[in-house]
Amino acid sequence: MQGIPASFMGFLIVVFLVLYFFSSAIKILREYERGVVFRLGRVIPVKGPGLVIIIPVIDKLVRVSLRTVTFDVPPQDVITRDNISVKVNAVVYFRVIDPIKAITAVEDFYYATSQISQTTLRSILGQSQLDDLLAKREDINAELQKVIDQQTEPWGIKVTTVEVKNVDLPAEMQRAIAKQAEAERERRAKIIHAEGEFQASQKLADAAKIIATESGALQLRFLQTLTEIATEKNSTIIFPVPIDLIKPFLEKK
Repeated sequence: MQGIPASFMGFLIVVFLVLYFFSSAIKILREYERGVVFRLGRVIPVKGPGLVIIIPVIDKLVRVSLRTVTFDVPPQDVITRDNISVKVNAVVYFRVIDPIKAITAVEDFYYATSQISQTTLRSILGQSQLDDLLAKREDINAELQKVIDQQTEPWGIKVTTVEVKNVDLPAEMQRAIAKQAEAERERRAKIIHAEGEFQASQKLADAAKIIATESGALQLRFLQTLTEIATEKNSTIIFPVPIDLIKPFLEKK
């Protein structure tokens, strides 16, 4: 360019190269980040957190987050062991514990963990019956977490929690379950009623034995019953007849 000395142009070029070098060489990693550095294609020890200096052009830094990652497993069509078709979705929590393995052992650890979670969900739930899927949710969650964690361990991934969220049943199956629950409640109600009748009959038999041992107990019970009847609003008049008056006739007979 005309009017600009060559020495000044050289100075500008040097300043630009220095700024480019520092901007490329100095990296700042947050507390939850680690840097996997490839030097001429080979992995060197993990860097970070804080200030990290690399060699431009020679080194390449890949940032890896160590925070827990949460993702939803899309609804999966599952056929249970008792041949019932359901739709199930889940949520998975995992985090990176080995940044080098997470970068070098698998192309995309997030996508790979998502896919293995979907296939494991269909596999494990396909071996369970519908009643277990509805009633033993904690056991199934623990089994899912164990299997997925074992499969992702070579990638430096730790699966901490797997939770089955929703189980969508067909409409006809929902009606069948509702009928089954109603029948179960009726069965329990009948059993409770029968047990109450049985206990009442036992108490009546015990009361009859006690009354039979005392001659005046039956008369007192009779008078107590009359007092209970008298509390009602009615026009019935009842005259009690002492049992001792008719007892001689009964003995004579």
